[in-house]
Amino acid sequence: MDVEEVKDEQPTRRVKGRGAEEDGRYAGKAGNFERLGGDDDEVGPARSIEGWVVLVSGVHEEAQEDDIFDTFAEFGDIKNLHLNLDRRTGFVKGYAFIEYETKGEAAKAIKAMDGTELLEKKVSVNWAFAKSGAKRRR
Repeated sequence: MDVEEVKDEQPTRRVKGRGAEEDGRYAGKAGNFERLGGDDDEVGPARSIEGWVVLVSGVHEEAQEDDIFDTFAEFGDIKNLHLNLDRRTGFVKGYAFIEYETKGEAAKAIKAMDGTELLEKKVSVNWAFAKSGAKRRR
């Protein structure tokens, strides 16, 4: 029985197209890109452009904007309420986005309404946008 030598070499990877070869563009300080301040290890809710957005899921399909608005307006001034409708049926898709001016108002709404019933259906309320806290590299 013949014993063949096993090569320890890694197979060469063939890559086509842009970026196939190292061209040195990002060598040295050129590869260190700037980051926005405060984005390193933060975890929690993220602010949208205009305010703090809360996601309400489990909304009854026959709910109206007024039902949602009246229920959530007691926690603060609602800047924007977005209730998506199904094009085919015309009923609510089951979720709503509510935008508050301040983080405190949104946090009060989440704390008070998460797990409660709205129009005989249990709703889940949470932040719509959150910071991951993990350093991602692309």
